[in-house]
Amino acid sequence: MVQVKAPPRLVENGMPTTELVASIVAAKFAWHLPLHRQTQMLCGQGISLHRSTLVHWVLRAAWWLKPLYTLLVETVLAAPKVFCDDTPLPVLDRQRHHTRTARFWSYAVDDRPWQGPAAPAVVYLYAEDRKGRHVHEHLADFSGVLQVDAYAGYSRLTKPERPGGPITLAFRLAHARRKFWELYKQSGSAVAEEALRQIQAVYAIEARIRGRPAAERVAVRQVETKPVLAVFKTWLMQHLTEESKKSSLAQAIRYTLGHWRGLILFLSDGRIEVDTNVVERTIRPIALGRRNALFAGSPRGAEAWAILASLINTGKLYEIDPHTYLADVLDRIVSGRTKANALHQLLPWVWKASRAPPAGIAA
Repeated sequence: MVQVKAPPRLVENGMPTTELVASIVAAKFAWHLPLHRQTQMLCGQGISLHRSTLVHWVLRAAWWLKPLYTLLVETVLAAPKVFCDDTPLPVLDRQRHHTRTARFWSYAVDDRPWQGPAAPAVVYLYAEDRKGRHVHEHLADFSGVLQVDAYAGYSRLTKPERPGGPITLAFRLAHARRKFWELYKQSGSAVAEEALRQIQAVYAIEARIRGRPAAERVAVRQVETKPVLAVFKTWLMQHLTEESKKSSLAQAIRYTLGHWRGLILFLSDGRIEVDTNVVERTIRPIALGRRNALFAGSPRGAEAWAILASLINTGKLYEIDPHTYLADVLDRIVSGRTKANALHQLLPWVWKASRAPPAGIAA
């Protein structure tokens, strides 16, 4: 008698199917259902599983998908212009029996506002804290424009002696606007209200040219936005001399003028956005998951979170169903149907394109 060798399974010598694991992963990282809640839902269907079992399955799924995640990270950080932001992530410290605050650094690419060539994507990189060294490690091979907030840890990236060359930092106007808005809410300051009005004029122009080619955006900004910001800068400098150095208004003005070069970089580069809304939107799913799950159970669990959330949230940019995508990709990788040298076929935008019906055939 000859027995056919059993096909590889996602969990070696385990019972769960790829479909089941994909369903659990999608529920947790796409729809923010904690594993404990999922065990209760399964129990209601007569399936008794301990939460630690589901944890093991999630970690195995992340292990299989890590090479694809690495390729996605390389793809994003190879772009000439990248958005960057970070968000806190509580991670359980089992030795001290409490959580410590780690970080997820989010790097995103989206050229759609200027009809650019890069495929929209987002990746999350786990770091044990918010020290600037993590950003330098992540961006060791990056050169180009980085759109960020005013976190001081980015400043070393602009040094000429940096191994990969200096990175150009573009700041977000919303960060400057927020300081005036908070002051206006607190005190009803007429000066802060006028600052908001002048900033709003810039946003009105941006709303009108969003989605146009980069060259056209630059042309409009040079003709319309540049004079507005020139008047705004003069106005800021005038009011700075009239205010107490310790006042909240003076602090808001100094912040704006101190970051002026990075704030107006978008005037001469049509690829640059006036804000970092692209990457801020990618932080929201992490915040929802954090609110429901409270914390990651270990650094290894946090890294698995980064892997799975990167692939799922990039897929959402293409309106891909997370469960369908994960089930198919995991099946292809585990079975060996997609080899390591063909992993690019499983990147969300390539995967979706391969499943599209041929031209002329209705879906």
